[in-house]
Amino acid sequence: MKDPRNALEVEGLGMVFDVSASWLNRVVERKPRRYLRAVDDVTFAVPRGGCLALVGESGCGKSTVARLVTGLYRPTSGTVAFAPGRDGAPLAAQMIFQDPYASLNPRWRVGDIVAEPIRELRLRETEADVTDRVADLLRTVGLSPDDMAKFPHEFSGGQRQRISIARALASEPEFLVCDEPTSALDVSVQAQILNLMRRLQDELVLTYLFISHDLSVVRHMSDRIAVMYLGRIVEEAETEALFDAPQHPYTRLLLETIPDLHAPRRRRAAPGGEPPSPLAPPPGCAFNPRCPVAMPVCRTDRPAETARCGAGRVACHAAAATASAA
Repeated sequence: MKDPRNALEVEGLGMVFDVSASWLNRVVERKPRRYLRAVDDVTFAVPRGGCLALVGESGCGKSTVARLVTGLYRPTSGTVAFAPGRDGAPLAAQMIFQDPYASLNPRWRVGDIVAEPIRELRLRETEADVTDRVADLLRTVGLSPDDMAKFPHEFSGGQRQRISIARALASEPEFLVCDEPTSALDVSVQAQILNLMRRLQDELVLTYLFISHDLSVVRHMSDRIAVMYLGRIVEEAETEALFDAPQHPYTRLLLETIPDLHAPRRRRAAPGGEPPSPLAPPPGCAFNPRCPVAMPVCRTDRPAETARCGAGRVACHAAAATASAA
């Protein structure tokens, strides 16, 4: 760890998937292997007790980063380093998945779902202690101990996500990776879950890596935001700084999509073109085919991350030129 204040440090993280056809098809059709670079040289840090949000369009690689951080995927390149936890071992991390129904075993009762990490890690000595711990966790997330006897299909979407949070907390983690935990829920239920997560963060001193494509949700949850596009982080800054003065054209495009209650009919600048395929990314800056301020250098040279005012960074030739002129 470079900074002891950080709970997580990710450096140069990369993930390449082999999406080639079968050997026989490649031989018959005379096609080469095909590789998809889902994550490309991603670097960030999450301070202890803080919340870093990764945002971007679907397919930008943010969920792949979540799975790399939690060890579900082995990275092709780069490192993921957790700080020492309370017991001196690497800080314990758990994940809250996007779909609260698909991530719960429909054949298990809620009590067994939440108790499984406790039993597997032997965090309690007796079965009575396990039951008491499960009851406490269900109360913590706003459910009743009586719900232990029920199955997941007997709950609403918001209640199932509360069960998922209880299960994530069962192993007593200090770090939670939240992969779009409210995207499958109604707006009113989203607010309940987000408020619950904020309360738990304060009470249990948790650190979050929050994955979302909804900037209004991210603004409520995060201290800092990293914007991803086609596998790379194009801008990172403190939340309010990013909302007040976005530097990258893609960040400005995302902010334009947030509904405004005071101007619901305002004109928005529609982005040109479609997101490029990660199988064949454009040369230079990946955003250049859609960028309204693209320069010739944007089509040939990939921009490096450039420090700017405050503790933010941006990977954009136009932003770098503006900063140099200032």
